[in-house]
Amino acid sequence: MNFHQEEITTQVASTAKDFALKHIKPYVMEWDESQEFPIDTFREMGKLGLMGVMVPEEFGGAGLGYFEYISVIKEISKVCGSIGLSLAAHNSLCTGHLLLFGNEEQKRKYLPKLATAEFLGAWGLTEPNTGSDAANMKTTAVKDGNEWILNGTKCWITHGISNDIAVVIARTGEPRTSGNSTAFIVEKGTKGFSGGKKENKLGMRASETAEMIFDNCRIPDANRIGAVGEGFRQSLKVLDGGRISIAALSLGIAQGAYEAALKYAKERYQFDQPIANFQGISFKLADMATEITAAELLTWQAADKKMKGLPMTKDAAMAKYYASEVAVKVANDAVQIFGGYGYTKDFPVEKFYRDSKLCTIGEGTSEIQKIVIAREVIKN
Repeated sequence: MNFHQEEITTQVASTAKDFALKHIKPYVMEWDESQEFPIDTFREMGKLGLMGVMVPEEFGGAGLGYFEYISVIKEISKVCGSIGLSLAAHNSLCTGHLLLFGNEEQKRKYLPKLATAEFLGAWGLTEPNTGSDAANMKTTAVKDGNEWILNGTKCWITHGISNDIAVVIARTGEPRTSGNSTAFIVEKGTKGFSGGKKENKLGMRASETAEMIFDNCRIPDANRIGAVGEGFRQSLKVLDGGRISIAALSLGIAQGAYEAALKYAKERYQFDQPIANFQGISFKLADMATEITAAELLTWQAADKKMKGLPMTKDAAMAKYYASEVAVKVANDAVQIFGGYGYTKDFPVEKFYRDSKLCTIGEGTSEIQKIVIAREVIKN
């Protein structure tokens, strides 16, 4: 494995870092407190190509690879996990699904608008009673002539209200059977399609999470993605790439918390010396640095296999599982290093702490990742 970073990777990461420091950092706590979803910020990122990192240039994207993509997510998330989460969901889920499985006409119609953030994307799989048990979804799509009628509710959807286009997985067969669901494109303004309840969350508060509701929502068959019955299998492949996104998101949050804690430990004096000199603190910093490095290597390994077209289900699950758990641990230790100050909103680590937990839940819980990893290990 050779993870040597090309110059373009470094340049793209630098662009993302500069943008985050200038256009995101000054507003992080304002957005967090108000739960404002700063959609104009995403439009600005679209102008830089950050909303279509992996979309080919022929479709208006940056035409870059997974190394550049995870570098962007990491740099943005070091400043704000909420923005990193929305950026990841737009790129890897909605846009990624169309990129992988859309036909030529669908790609030419939607990808240029998604890549520039003229359109904001959402992706709907999870439902109120089918989280990890996604194959048992209740949202249905029934064929009626040359149209499909969608009925049901999706929940925990990033951009569930503010999206301009959503890729939705609906059941077109019997529950828990092979080929029981199909993917569809639903545009904002379609009759019967609406946003529902917006969640009031512990962390990631500037990333909109809401329901999507379908009430006799009619869409043309031209909006079907791939063959009837392929929706769930498509989703699993989309989630493989999405797990690399969450690993990168976790990595950014962990790195942001670690850097804040390291700086504070060098500046905070107790007993006439920096607290970084005390073994209890220095050992925490050593563990944090080691675990972040290990998580980064797992993430790059998964991205490398993804870029080479190699099987990477196990690698993506390992990266997502380990990096997300590391993010929680590092953020927790960062709060501890800050002491009482770490528990206040005047310092950044309490937000990293709150944001980190979502990484162990979204796009497959840590427990689901263990199931995926175990299956891959056992079958080989």
